[in-house]
Amino acid sequence: MRSRGLFSACAVAVSGIEAVTAHTFIWGVFVNGVDQGTYRAIRTPAYNNPPPRGYANSPVKDLDSIDMRCNVLGDKQVPYTIKVAPGDNLTFDWHHNNRTDADDVIADSHHGPALVYLSPDPPTDNSFVKIWEEGLYEQGTTPFTPGKWATTADIAANHGHMNVRIPAGLKAGHYLIRAEMIGLHEADANYQKVPFRGAQFYPNCVQIEVVGDGAVELPEGVSFPGAYKYSDPGVVYDIYCSTKTTLTTPCATTTYQIPVWSGAWAETTAVPLGPISGVSTATLWSSWIVKSVVTSATYVGNVPHVVATSTYEASWSAHYVAPTAVAV
Repeated sequence: MRSRGLFSACAVAVSGIEAVTAHTFIWGVFVNGVDQGTYRAIRTPAYNNPPPRGYANSPVKDLDSIDMRCNVLGDKQVPYTIKVAPGDNLTFDWHHNNRTDADDVIADSHHGPALVYLSPDPPTDNSFVKIWEEGLYEQGTTPFTPGKWATTADIAANHGHMNVRIPAGLKAGHYLIRAEMIGLHEADANYQKVPFRGAQFYPNCVQIEVVGDGAVELPEGVSFPGAYKYSDPGVVYDIYCSTKTTLTTPCATTTYQIPVWSGAWAETTAVPLGPISGVSTATLWSSWIVKSVVTSATYVGNVPHVVATSTYEASWSAHYVAPTAVAV
């Protein structure tokens, strides 16, 4: 996988019943090539409808929404936290329908950048520090072609693998990693003005604990929501301007103004990966969220039966609370 940066839960599985999800999110995390287990330590986004048509990780398009932080249900702890050390290589395993090399990872039209942020857990104002990014790394050679982007030409082409390293000397403690892919296929329109279009953001958060005797503290970063604005050149952008050929209409440059922290690794190389640990296909989910209404269900065979509804509103804690472990 390429590694350079060019820019300055709810889904409770019912075992044994297979289903199909859609849109991309992180299914697993490898630490130095060793898989930590499917869904382990990942705050999996909510499913947006019942099986079989629902899917996890609907894109976030409202830049002012709290869902920009870690997606829907991103405020909810999961029972595991992955222990890492400064310098460790983490490989996030993004997928669309299943956790296999045959999976398409993300729709082939969803060209755009990929970014990774790190924040103490829980986040505070301006606590997310960007430690990796990759965007447009090769322009198209003919008019109206998108060029090569991180999401499709790199991560999807490499079976969903996104690599990042834990910063050198990082102080021990609990952190959230916010990994993100951005689809720009409809970003020629401003979501505020054309709400059925606009850039699509796919954030996903992972719980980690950094161990060791490091003393480096993260500097001030950015807030989510708040980091991105509709006026940013990388939010409203026509990907079909990513060409060397001169066009008749002006095309914006693809830049993101938030710098990568100088404490991040300049290069993040891929490492050999071992076998995955856990399921490779999603199972039927027992709850989903539609317009902030949570529906919970039980199953008789493959048929869901609604047992309760409630209202979901994100509620982030101001203090770290250790997650409650559950038996594997």
